Amino acid sequence: MSTRRSFIKTSAVLSAGLLAAPNLFAYDKKYIGLQLYTVRDAMAKDPVATLAKVAKIGYTSVEAATYTGTELFYGMTPKAFAAVLKQNGLIMPSAHYRLGEEMVDGASQLGTILNDWDKAVTDAAEAGVKYMVCAYLADVERGPLDHYKKTADSLNKAGEICKKAGIQLCYHNHDFEFIQENGKYPYEIILQNTDKDLVKFEMDLYWITKANQDPFALFNENPGRFPLWHVKDLDKTPERNFTEVGNGIIDFKKIFAQSKKAGLKYFFVEQDKCPGDPFDSITQSITYIKKNLV
Repeated sequence: MSTRRSFIKTSAVLSAGLLAAPNLFAYDKKYIGLQLYTVRDAMAKDPVATLAKVAKIGYTSVEAATYTGTELFYGMTPKAFAAVLKQNGLIMPSAHYRLGEEMVDGASQLGTILNDWDKAVTDAAEAGVKYMVCAYLADVERGPLDHYKKTADSLNKAGEICKKAGIQLCYHNHDFEFIQENGKYPYEIILQNTDKDLVKFEMDLYWITKANQDPFALFNENPGRFPLWHVKDLDKTPERNFTEVGNGIIDFKKIFAQSKKAGLKYFFVEQDKCPGDPFDSITQSITYIKKNLV
């Protein structure tokens, strides 16, 4: 059992270590990311101008969201999109993809984990992507726990392909993974049935909070398995809507203090719905982050 004296000694050593080695945090603080879904309408109209505007606001990395179905990054080839990013001083360490069980207009979507994944991985590598993320499961892709085990198997296989290309596969949560079935959460099934090296996780802090889950417990039980975060806040209304970072109830300072245990490498601001101009919202969010978190 630790005594008060040993606790003080340990705290002093830790504090000295932080002063001597400020880079103990696992992530590089110069990268403040934006999930481009937040500015999706602007990206659809003029991706080149939108990326320039995102960079001017102060973001230094982005996470893409349109490859599934098009096998292009915002209408561009991997090489062309990477060139636009470079022109604006941006990197794209991560991109979102879909599982691919869901049919669209009666056909399978290409560029998904289950359909044409080899090409998706090749294109991701050419664009400079380090993390490929299973972004969302449609209603038809959910189901009983056995179905989630099948999904975990698919993730393991996709993760093997990613690994050969030097890319890490991740899974991004919402809140539906925390609806219990037979005393188990689907999220537990995915965590427990995927290889910890082949499949890691992008923790969405809004959805984790809305699902009444404890991020610290997940970090403690699965250290190093959360290299990506979505930094998005939950407002103080009964509806618990999306809001700008620092404007809601999530204690980001406390969560970021656990970034090393989580294994954080990159984080991305995301606001699915904004009350007005999304560029005003992402400006407010980055202002808070620069002042309080990095």
